[in-house]
Amino acid sequence: MDWLRLLEGFASALVIATVTTPVGVSGAVFLLPVQLDLLHVPNPAVTPTNLMYNVVAGPGALLRFRRAGQLASPLSRQLLVGTLPGVVLGEIIRVYIVPGPRVFRVVAAAVLLPIGVWLIHMALARVQRPDPPPMSSPRITAMALVVGIIGGIYGIGGGSILGPILVGSGMAVSVVAPAALAATFVTSMVGALTYAMLALTSTSGSIAPEWSVGLACGLGGLIGGYMGARLQPRMPETALRVLLGVLAVAVAVGYRAAGV
Repeated sequence: MDWLRLLEGFASALVIATVTTPVGVSGAVFLLPVQLDLLHVPNPAVTPTNLMYNVVAGPGALLRFRRAGQLASPLSRQLLVGTLPGVVLGEIIRVYIVPGPRVFRVVAAAVLLPIGVWLIHMALARVQRPDPPPMSSPRITAMALVVGIIGGIYGIGGGSILGPILVGSGMAVSVVAPAALAATFVTSMVGALTYAMLALTSTSGSIAPEWSVGLACGLGGLIGGYMGARLQPRMPETALRVLLGVLAVAVAVGYRAAGV
């Protein structure tokens, strides 16, 4: 029954967002296979549906982070400058060129797996090391541009890629998480509008989102995101770094398996 399908989407998004939000990951990257395999959202409609999830779910975590005074940071602006044009370019590529995801999955796995393992090792080993030099603003923006393009093509928020890299460069999870989620939210809004406009001219199949699925998953993510953001201050930095490392490894393994 359709209501049962929507309930499955709501529950899946609730659990995923609660776990991933504390480290700045919206959960869209983990919800993507749920939408494809469990909820049977067709491709390429799954991409705008995932972006719709980010738009509906985002305010929950962002409201909590705003109340805690964690949103007003230069990092948020640096990420947005890169991700906003990137997502528009990525969606144009997705609709008119439609590249296969195999290469991206393999490359993403090759990047995220060592970073995830390194984050876990450094957190658990409690290794005392000097802080690395801060990543420059142009470098952060360039990285955000690339991640924005990837997000536009594959319908992921980008936090699962941005978070591990930025935290691995020495930034605190408490700084990275709100900025990554803010960039994901704004980028997804722009992305959803871009898909709506592209849908008017595209002949490559339906690229409109499945509204009911996107809304059901988004509502689950809205509640889960708020709960996850409430949990973050109660979790020590070590636990957050381990969680981020585990999520990075999980994404890498999933991408590698799908990329074979």
